[in-house]
Amino acid sequence: MENSFEDLIATYIENKVGISEHFLSAELANNLKQNLLTLNQNSLLKSAGIGNSEKLSYDGAIRSDSIYWLDKKNNNTFENEFFTQIEAFILYLNESCYAGITGYEFHYSLYETGDFYLKHLDQFKNNPSRKYSMISYLNSNWQESDGGELLIHQLDNNQKISPTQGKTVFFKSDELVHEVLVTQNTRMSITGWLKSD
Repeated sequence: MENSFEDLIATYIENKVGISEHFLSAELANNLKQNLLTLNQNSLLKSAGIGNSEKLSYDGAIRSDSIYWLDKKNNNTFENEFFTQIEAFILYLNESCYAGITGYEFHYSLYETGDFYLKHLDQFKNNPSRKYSMISYLNSNWQESDGGELLIHQLDNNQKISPTQGKTVFFKSDELVHEVLVTQNTRMSITGWLKSD
């Protein structure tokens, strides 16, 4: 587990974008994906908004995915296993990098064919509590023709990241503008933020 943590931190230091190819085990990724699909079949996902509770709006021309917030109150075995992993990573990050992370929030994200999310930053103008963004992908057998890449914009090197199962991406929420390119296949992830309130 610590190897995947170190992968995230080392690649983040090198390129401002941390990537671990196997942050989630194949078993956990499969279980989370099945849970997301079940939630979707039961019509429990909601259209994703833009902004936070103080300034929330919906605009399908900017963002067209659907989400479902993870919560310990759900008492879902696989979500709790995911939370345990995130809490271990936060402990490792705080001890090794003095990051000062005190909390987190995560949601499932589902993009159907044709969905996208235009360029944006993850930190709200009226609330700076989000410090790091983390995205863990749940897509097995993803092909380049499926699209749906995460495109991170940097001055000297735009980075296109394929959403392959088990991979986790990590970067500062207030620093890197990014977007999700149009997907040609069902695209699933758990997306969230490490926070300092």
